[in-house]
Amino acid sequence: MFNKGNKDSSSPETGAFSAPPKRTAMKSKAPSILSGDLVMTGSIVSDGEIQLDGTVDGDVRAGSLIIGEDATVSGEVQAETVVIRGRVTGSVRARQVQLAATARIEGDIVHAALSVESGAFFDGHCRHSSDPLKDSGSSNKPAAKDNGVKSEPSAKADSKPPAPGKDQDPLGSLEPPVASKSGF
Repeated sequence: MFNKGNKDSSSPETGAFSAPPKRTAMKSKAPSILSGDLVMTGSIVSDGEIQLDGTVDGDVRAGSLIIGEDATVSGEVQAETVVIRGRVTGSVRARQVQLAATARIEGDIVHAALSVESGAFFDGHCRHSSDPLKDSGSSNKPAAKDNGVKSEPSAKADSKPPAPGKDQDPLGSLEPPVASKSGF
């Protein structure tokens, strides 16, 4: 009698103990925190959230990334969302990029949405893209190679007109044709 109750109670409890897989799922959603005393050489890859307070010499790819004030990343950063409060030397590719006042970026940023606080330092090129993560490796490099291979003559033709335009002033280039036309 008592045993039956325990067995019946233990069965629902065992069913209730199916919660650890939920806890495991919760653990995968918890951020990975890399503390300030961590110095890592190599790449970091995660589908979840990473909070980086240390130093990483390598690429970082994550679902969501927070780079703390004392953190340093030397490499490419790719994520859905990136909040940068520290230093990044390398390119940043993300759908949403936030540069805090303490941020220092030396590299290019490809983004769908960008916000920059007053005081942030950014040295590089900034380009909007509707899908910056898909543009990362496959679209940029092969497209450049394909365009160069398929249309080398047009690429040369494209490079020739800007060169004379850069060498001569626009007003200076307009004056000689006018002088030659009026001088017969």
